[in-house]
Amino acid sequence: MVYLDIGEVASRSGNTPSALRHYEKLGLISSVARHGLRRQFLPEVLLQLRLISMGQLAGFSLEELAGMLGQGRVSDLPRERLHQKADELDRQIEQLMVMRDTLRHVADCPAPSHLECPTFLRLLNVAGKIPKDNVAKRHYLNRAIRRQSNTER
Repeated sequence: MVYLDIGEVASRSGNTPSALRHYEKLGLISSVARHGLRRQFLPEVLLQLRLISMGQLAGFSLEELAGMLGQGRVSDLPRERLHQKADELDRQIEQLMVMRDTLRHVADCPAPSHLECPTFLRLLNVAGKIPKDNVAKRHYLNRAIRRQSNTER
């Protein structure tokens, strides 16, 4: 059987050995042997590490990933949770697009001062009334900004 030394896994995956030990402690990966004091892994660990990286990019915490990928559950991913995360990403994308459009409006606004721009003042007024944790009201702000952006084009 061919094993990969922790140093080789680190080099090939772009992770540090300390990150690999942390992932092992969380149950995301597991070593199968030791050569002296150095952990040895099966080559399949590289696929697991790519899945972990993808999950982190999608916004999952290591603890969430351990619940999904730990103990060899790669083939049994929780599809409902993946749909929820995709929906969260859609909302984040929408908010980022609205923020981008607002910043572009502010940057391109012909008003001598941003505080003289009626559109900017309306957006500030709406944004200031919305608690950061109120998703429904934040959605309302996003729609208001989009409508305003569309009417100015």
